[in-house]
Amino acid sequence: MMRELAFGMAMGLASLTVLPATAANSASTPFSPGERAELLKAREAVWRAWFANDRRALEEVLPEDTVAINNGEEKWESRAAVLEGAAQFASDGGRLVRLEFPKVEVQRFGDVAVIYSLFITETETHGQRTTSSGRATEVFVRRNGRWLNPGWHLDSGK
Repeated sequence: MMRELAFGMAMGLASLTVLPATAANSASTPFSPGERAELLKAREAVWRAWFANDRRALEEVLPEDTVAINNGEEKWESRAAVLEGAAQFASDGGRLVRLEFPKVEVQRFGDVAVIYSLFITETETHGQRTTSSGRATEVFVRRNGRWLNPGWHLDSGK
């Protein structure tokens, strides 16, 4: 019994010395104002490219292994499905009227950034406007000097 207690105490003390080092390694890396602006510009460009059905731009920033979870959609989307959704929105005559991100938080872990946002979109299709809002969690990875967007999760916030 004493041996188990001593071992347990030793492991507990060891974890106290290891945990701070682990936490420090997983801490968010700060952005310079220019780096943050570059990331947020890249994020907005992805949204605008989708609504404009700019396939070339989307293919440049969405890796092959993209995974998208969209608000109200049961099925998760691949890159191909995301591209198809943009094409369908355009073929239905849709256009983006307004795009806003009223609240944004960003975390960076080296070459990976996570953007948490509230979003508002207003679109128009055949003269009818629709406003949507919700929350977004978006993942960006910096590769070859560019921010790529391999995945996101959108929800209504309700």
